[in-house]
Amino acid sequence: MKFFVDTASLEQITEARDLGILDGVTTNPSLMAKEGIVGQENILAHYVKICELVDGDVSAEVISTDYEGIVKEGEHLAQLAPNIVVKVPMIEAGIKAISHFSRNGIRTNCTLVFSAGQAILAAKAGATYLSPFIGRVDDITWPGMQLIADIAEIYAIQGFETEILAASVRNALHIVDAAKNGADVVTCPLSAMLGLLKHPLTDIGLAKFLADHKKANG
Repeated sequence: MKFFVDTASLEQITEARDLGILDGVTTNPSLMAKEGIVGQENILAHYVKICELVDGDVSAEVISTDYEGIVKEGEHLAQLAPNIVVKVPMIEAGIKAISHFSRNGIRTNCTLVFSAGQAILAAKAGATYLSPFIGRVDDITWPGMQLIADIAEIYAIQGFETEILAASVRNALHIVDAAKNGADVVTCPLSAMLGLLKHPLTDIGLAKFLADHKKANG
């Protein structure tokens, strides 16, 4: 399973990259604003900086919601760097645009997905990635991980090549469950990735090893 970090922070992207586990980056206008990146030119320049930091795919989101606007924005974003993936919302105009991008060699990430039916449409349109928002599904008391499992089963049966990118991931357990349920990619904050490191028995074991070493070596 690939690990993408969900942030616009160059510092966090660098830290994840230096861990040796980073496969890509996802970001959006909200994350850009959180880092104080405002204004279209500044946002585009920041995407370029992110692409220079990582070898893997970087999802850059369109703002338009009409077909012509999505295509225009997406084609401009795709020209920024070869590892840009155009992030398109799951709406009618978005599906139409994804189909256009697919025919023209532009890779896409269909975002804001909340049902298996939406996942089928995105795959039929040729989306490179599909982003089901599991945390937000959980928030309305539906099982987000069941959605991942359902999509994985459908894609396997139908032979769809779209990769399932588990999004709205909030903790280390989400990452493990996404892997168990068939996600190809997980995107999450760096803190969730680092959470995978933690286990009390590891801390206890290390403390004992160090204590025994100190005792044996005076």
